[in-house]
Amino acid sequence: MREGAKLLGHPIHQMLIVFPLGLLATSFFFDIGWLVTKAGDIGVVSFWMIFAGVIGGLLAAVFGLIDWLAIPSGTRAKFIGAWHGIGNVFVVALFIASWLLRRGDPEVPSMAAIVLSAIAVSTALVTGWLGGELVNRMAVGVDEGANVNSPSSLSGRPAREHQ
Repeated sequence: MREGAKLLGHPIHQMLIVFPLGLLATSFFFDIGWLVTKAGDIGVVSFWMIFAGVIGGLLAAVFGLIDWLAIPSGTRAKFIGAWHGIGNVFVVALFIASWLLRRGDPEVPSMAAIVLSAIAVSTALVTGWLGGELVNRMAVGVDEGANVNSPSSLSGRPAREHQ
């Protein structure tokens, strides 16, 4: 399936998602660090990582929606893509709620804020697996005929062409 939003021959959603996923997951590890040390700086870092991760997640979601709309209706990929997208909206909503709970004092995150982040990270493991299922198993966003000797996406030649 080649449709969807691309930049230099590659799906934009797949390029963007690494940033919010990394930021949001790492914010939770900073929360664990805060629980161990009670160091206010660690709480503040987590607060701003969540902020940046949510912005990045919302941007990646726009391109994910564009890609999802390009998947043929009635397919397993469309169904899996819907669960992937809905699940990730839930993940971002949980992180927004966690961030809002921290706004009063980012140096001291509440247990509720940390629990919301933990649930969000756990959910992101599932939605990330669903995204992997789309790309790795169903080849959504992968050029038809892709193989280990495919020419560069910048060449303008089809993936099935061999040199």
